[in-house]
Amino acid sequence: MKTKTLPKNLKDIQLLLLDVDGVLTDGSIIYSDEDSETKVFNVKDGFGLKLVMSAGIKVGLVTGRTSKALHRRCRDLGIRYIYDGVRQKAQLLDKIVTDTGVGAANTAFIGDDLPDLPLMRRIGLSIAVADAHEMVRDYSDWITSAPGGHGAVREVCDALLKARGDWEKLMEQF
Repeated sequence: MKTKTLPKNLKDIQLLLLDVDGVLTDGSIIYSDEDSETKVFNVKDGFGLKLVMSAGIKVGLVTGRTSKALHRRCRDLGIRYIYDGVRQKAQLLDKIVTDTGVGAANTAFIGDDLPDLPLMRRIGLSIAVADAHEMVRDYSDWITSAPGGHGAVREVCDALLKARGDWEKLMEQF
């Protein structure tokens, strides 16, 4: 099973891209009577993202939806690369490479559903959350043991840090 063996190129990843709904969240969206939208983010996922950024790994989000809640979460975490309202995610890859200075081969993407597949096919490491659509899981290089919104991102962050040899140094501060 793909969850048992970590990909060998994990240590080469310099940019971690993520989908939002179904990856950073469990996919739930709450609408209020006041036309606002609420999302629930996992604090452990957020801390994992802060850890990988402190180790020099760039983080970006590529999502089809746009929300104020997402922009607030990115501001709180210090995520600079936000590509929202994107319908064709793979077509954005050249812009992401230019913006970040990281090539596709050194990029990982965590996805969960069919719109993520075209981008997953163009980057160095494709990762699916445990509850991703079957086709996404079948295509992925690695599948997390945790579902989206419930620690899957943290699982990837910790694995990245360990593969790069950054884990022990970061843990000294705790």
